[in-house]
Amino acid sequence: MTAPCPASPRRIIVAITGASGAVYGARLVEMLGDLPEVETHLVITAGARRTLAYETAIDPDSIASSAAVTYREDDLAAAISSGSFRTEGMIIAPCSIKTLSGIANCYDDNLVVRAADVVLKERRRLALLVRETPLHALHLRLMSEVTSAGAIVVPPVPAFYHHPKTVDDIVNQTVGRTLDLFGFDTGVVERWGGSKRAARRAQDFRRFREGS
Repeated sequence: MTAPCPASPRRIIVAITGASGAVYGARLVEMLGDLPEVETHLVITAGARRTLAYETAIDPDSIASSAAVTYREDDLAAAISSGSFRTEGMIIAPCSIKTLSGIANCYDDNLVVRAADVVLKERRRLALLVRETPLHALHLRLMSEVTSAGAIVVPPVPAFYHHPKTVDDIVNQTVGRTLDLFGFDTGVVERWGGSKRAARRAQDFRRFREGS
């Protein structure tokens, strides 16, 4: 009897752009690296490298080490620039307004925008952690345009029902909920369990604050 072929890896593209909040992309790649069935294809832009240096102590090379494949942002001949290269979809975390505009207008002048364009045309899932505030009408129009094309706009707005105690708690919840959209359960999401459970958590949180 012929042994069954092993299941193909679940490929997902991750791009980190130069918007504030580069830690979201770094944590995303880290979490995906802990999932043995996932093959992460990563693009870190030059702007993202600068933002990582401004905002964190994270070495971009350490992020890349958690991915299966990394690409330069100017490599428009990369595998992920073609629809024939099969993936589950793409997450851009964080997504700058410049990148959002490029996607909305199909201005494929770098690999991040080209890969996102491919994901949309192949009807795959695209999640954009758009990081900007406040928003003006043109920002909102761009978000509406990409949503109409099939993307999911996921602003990294913190949740508080789980009573986060650290910045890491906030980042993990947002990243975990984003990965939920692709069917990846990392075990870090604090899920809503109803008002009674929320009341118990609030009580535990008050005790934590009083003891600190």
